[in-house]
Parts: sequence; C-alpha cells; structure tokens
Amino acid sequence: MRAASTVLFGALQRIGTPKKTLAELTETPQYGFTASSSIEPIGPKFVRITDIQDGAINWNSVPYCECQDSDNYLLKPNDILFARTGATTGKTYLVKETPFAIFASYLIRIRPKLDINPAYLYSFFQSDLYWSQIAVEKEGSAQPNVNGKKLSSIDLPIVDSTLQLAIATFLQVVRNRQDGSKEPLPELPHPLSEQRRIVARIEELAAKIEEARGLRKKAGEEVAAFLSSSSDAAFKMRSSWREACIGDFCETPQYGYTESSTKEQIGPKFLRITDIQNGQVDWEKVPFCNCPYPEKYLLEENDLIFARTGGTTGKSFLIRKCPNAVFASYLIRLRVKHSVSVEYLYRFFQTPSYWGQITDEKKGTGQPNVNGKKLANIRVPIPPLTEQRRIVAYLDALQEKVDVLRHLQAETGAEMDALMPAVLDRAFKGEL
Repeated sequence: MRAASTVLFGALQRIGTPKKTLAELTETPQYGFTASSSIEPIGPKFVRITDIQDGAINWNSVPYCECQDSDNYLLKPNDILFARTGATTGKTYLVKETPFAIFASYLIRIRPKLDINPAYLYSFFQSDLYWSQIAVEKEGSAQPNVNGKKLSSIDLPIVDSTLQLAIATFLQVVRNRQDGSKEPLPELPHPLSEQRRIVARIEELAAKIEEARGLRKKAGEEVAAFLSSSSDAAFKMRSSWREACIGDFCETPQYGYTESSTKEQIGPKFLRITDIQNGQVDWEKVPFCNCPYPEKYLLEENDLIFARTGGTTGKSFLIRKCPNAVFASYLIRLRVKHSVSVEYLYRFFQTPSYWGQITDEKKGTGQPNVNGKKLANIRVPIPPLTEQRRIVAYLDALQEKVDVLRHLQAETGAEMDALMPAVLDRAFKGEL
C-alpha cells in the first residue's frame, strides 16, 4: 500500500501538480478527550492510539468512558485520526462507520472540507511524500510527536475530483489484493495511466521476493529439524548402554545466590538468566554483587547452568571459561562427578528427548519452572566414555556444517532485504 501510494503521489509531484496545505483542505485539527477508560458501558466508546492496529479498529475491544461533552468529540464517517505521539506518531485511520464513539487525547482528528475526497486524503497519508514531511516535524524531540499546527502545514498534490476518486479506488484495490483479493488493478486515467503498470510490476516482484523468503524460511526449518533429529538419534539407547538419572552422577543441584546486582566492582561477577543470550555470555557486560560467602556459589570450568523459571526454563549453558563469578537465584548449577563427559551431557540437553522430559515437569504450573529435584530425576542414556566422545565429535562436526548453511542463509536474507528497497527506489524514480 505504501509503495503504491508513493508511486502515484510521486508521479503527481514530478509532473508539477499544484499543492495545497492541509490547513486549506480540512477544518482546524482537534485534539481528543482526556479521560480514563472503562470496560463498563458508562458512556461512548473511547478510541485510543492502541485501538488502531494495521489500519483498522476492532470495535468490540474498544473500551468506554464517561464524557459529558461527547458531541464535541463524536466520531463521524470520513473523519481522519492521527496518532500524535509515541512510536506510532503519524499513523492514520479513516473512519468509515462507527458506533457511538469519541477519540482520546493522544489522537488528532481532521475533517476534510467538501471539495476534497477523504479517501484521497487518506491515500496520501500512506505515501512517502507524507511520511517525509512527518519525519521532519518529528526531528529534535525526545518523544516523537506531531501537533495540530505542524499537521496543518503539510502539503500535498491536489487534482480534480475525478482523479482523486480514481486514485483512492485504485489504492483500495491494492490493499484488497494484499489481503488476498483476486480483483484486477483498475485502470488509471491520464496523467497516471503508466503508474498502473509500475504498481503491477512492484506487486509481481514483491510476490517473487516473498516466495523466496518463504523457501528460505522453510529451508532453515528443515535444517533445524535435521539437526534436532540427528541429535536425538545420536542419543538413542543401545543395548550396550545404561540409563541413569542426573542425580546418579552429578552433585546435588545448587540454587544461586539472591542478591541485587551492581555495576560497581564490589565483589565477584554475578551471572543472571538475562546474561545468557544464544548460548553465550559477554562477561564484560555481566554486573557484580556483594556476596559474603562466594565459595558456595563460585562458578568453575565445566559447570552446567540451567534457567529454572520463566520463558527460558530448562535452557542450559556450559561454563568453559569465566572470571571470578557467582550465579543468581533463578539459575541452577550442576556439577558432574564421574562416568559422564560434561560435553556429552551438555549436548544431551539440546535434544528433544531432554526437552520432552522438561516439558512434562513444567506442566500444570502457572509459571513454568524446574527445580533441583526435578532436574536430578531427568533420565540420560549413558554409553561408554569413548562412545560419548565420538557422539560429541559427530555433533560438533554436524553443527559446524549447519552453521555454514545458516551463514549462507543470513547472507542471502540480507540480499533479499536489500532487493525490495532497490526495486522501490527505481519505481519511485519512474525507472521500472
């Protein structure tokens, strides 16, 4: 929608179409009503910035408010709402039909005058010609915002009513096609007749790029599934193996230290769940803590750390090298005593077999969690040490090949991400 709108309004600008400001085309912008919302039907519906999602409002989820002056803020068909502050500053919504509703204070309403098509005006608000002016107005403020005065100064190309309707109708069809409609693009009258071909070409190229992205995503999922199944197969029980619980060959699981972290170097480093990202820890960024008995919580090489609660419950991390550091209370530490290679055990903690057991342990809890007792009862297939080392070497080699494939995928993904902006740039310049 934005690309098609930019093509059309960019073409109008290139041919020198006369411009007018919003102040000339609309009534004075109006700020919304300040009130608290309520789920109880105590008055009119109360539209807020957050109620406008993807250019639409789900009226069933819009709350109510108490307003003695509702006539002054009442929404009517063809009103256009603007988000005037926050991350969505400049986003717009064209009111087509509405229940008894008013709008909130972080929105601005404009009402087009009779000689301007509201849908044409709304179409302009999707274009880069509009957004480039909004970006200038937002510059220099800590919190992005646009006020009524700034909004009124925005200018746009103005054409006759017939062409306004044709542009609005054309862009609505573009939106419908994005939502899955098979209706053909309508013809555009002079001087925009050539722009229909350009928009159709953009749609065609965008569809091919999206298809390529889909294939790339599918390939990535297949690679991940292959790694998972290969890993699980490597740990499948053989007749010469035995099965043991973690508690049989590890020390009693240890919970971490409860303490507030600090940036001041007052004690050891203090490893928290949030410091472990994608199986890595940037020790330079890990804070410190004042722990009076660090020996109990001190991390050593080959310690295994587990997240015991929250969204990452069950995730593991192998300490291979670390500074003087202790670990926080939402982590559990495991130390292998004998018979099992810690590298082998760490690889097991990446398998579906492990996660199946962890998932069983998490069931029925309001907040997902795994405690030391549950962790100690996790069952692990135990082959001879030589076989453990062979499995680790096999999985490391497999992971290396997968990493190469993922690196190539990342490169092609970056190329695809750059392709569409390049296509649009040519389209906006009229070069397609």
